[in-house]
Amino acid sequence: MKTGKKTFLLTLIMVLLSSIVLAACGSSSDTASGGAGAGKDGKPVELIWYTIGTPQKDVDKVIEKVNAYTKEKIGATIQMKLLDWGDYDQKMQVISASGEPFDIAFTSSWTFNYINNAQKGAFLELNDLLDQHGQGIKEVLHPSFLEGAKINGKLYAIPVNKELPAQRVFRFNQTLVDKYNFDISKVKTLEDLEPMLKTVLEKEKIKPINAKIGLPQLFDYIINADIPIGVPLDSTDLKLEITLDKPEQMQQFETMRQYFQAGYMPADVASYTDANASEALKTGRWFVDTAHYQPYAETSWSQGIPDKIVVSPAEEPIVYNWSVTGSMMAISSSSKYPEKAMEFLNLLNTDKYLRNLINYGLEGEHYKRIDDQTIEPLPAKKERYDLPTFTLGNLFLLDKLPEDPKDKWEKFEEFNNSAKNAPLLGFALDTSSIRSEIAAVQNVTDEFMKTLNT
Repeated sequence: MKTGKKTFLLTLIMVLLSSIVLAACGSSSDTASGGAGAGKDGKPVELIWYTIGTPQKDVDKVIEKVNAYTKEKIGATIQMKLLDWGDYDQKMQVISASGEPFDIAFTSSWTFNYINNAQKGAFLELNDLLDQHGQGIKEVLHPSFLEGAKINGKLYAIPVNKELPAQRVFRFNQTLVDKYNFDISKVKTLEDLEPMLKTVLEKEKIKPINAKIGLPQLFDYIINADIPIGVPLDSTDLKLEITLDKPEQMQQFETMRQYFQAGYMPADVASYTDANASEALKTGRWFVDTAHYQPYAETSWSQGIPDKIVVSPAEEPIVYNWSVTGSMMAISSSSKYPEKAMEFLNLLNTDKYLRNLINYGLEGEHYKRIDDQTIEPLPAKKERYDLPTFTLGNLFLLDKLPEDPKDKWEKFEEFNNSAKNAPLLGFALDTSSIRSEIAAVQNVTDEFMKTLNT
């Protein structure tokens, strides 16, 4: 990055830093009241549920069976409304702002933003509802999920029970690891890669880092990793700093610059997208990249490509605000039936039959059963009922697929229990008064940060 542009970016960040006040601020929305049983006319209530994913032909058919079950269990039915990935955020913002009644919506740190919408009053505060109608959720969720998702001590959405921490790993092409007898267990830092990169470049005549790679995280960021303001991961005083020019961060940038100059990366890697990384994996012309891990991820990553993937940790598993809030379900402040909505979320997170029905569809049509814990999807599942599993509730209730290890969910629990909490976990910044400053910094970092890795 040229000196003038770097100075401009640092100046913008300093202005933003001077505006930030660390606070766990939240909306003061009160929990609305609703029928605890059936509707006023004695009939089951219908809950409107917005969630993300490509619309599927067989949703209504599956939900018909879901409703027969939930009607008997809790006196409620659901209407699932799928909004496509690219449309979800904008459409939900419009629906929420209009006051249109609905009951449940998918929210996260990356779309229909949880913190921003909670602070705007779009979601109900759930503390009392959870105590009264969600005891099962409290029993199955790791405490860090619920504590880490609170804003000023109040919870506004139920996290999906899945991997809790974030951990970046180095992913290696096993064919080349075996061919050159590399010991990847000794790779702990970016610098440890250099002898391997040199060998692969010279012997294989390929770019060993054939994609943009995410650097191991050194700080807990108050907004997000694109806004370089945060605290060191071992911080105890929570003093916010500009992280961009810290020695440990500069060391990463310098290492990546050396790798770029040594020819370990393509000349145009700064402009690469996820499609470029996928293409490299498919052709086998790669040696190492990075990705966020969950137990047995290497098994799924290795499917459909010529070379198996093996991994080595690039950092410890750490629970961040953004990892806790990566997949959640909120109850709308416009909900007519908040108690019923919480009862449904409680059932979805504790009832194995319901969770598998919503996830896999109809037995004999969308899947066939192998044994009492294993199912095999049929072609119709992919063709007509392909929903994003991680958005739909407690993953640990799901039947396994034939290729899944038998101890898959046990390993997830071990992974979650092994994690450390990030220093800012549970703090939420009220950004309402500094959105223009954030946008200004974001515009500059979007343009220049990608060049710092080359």
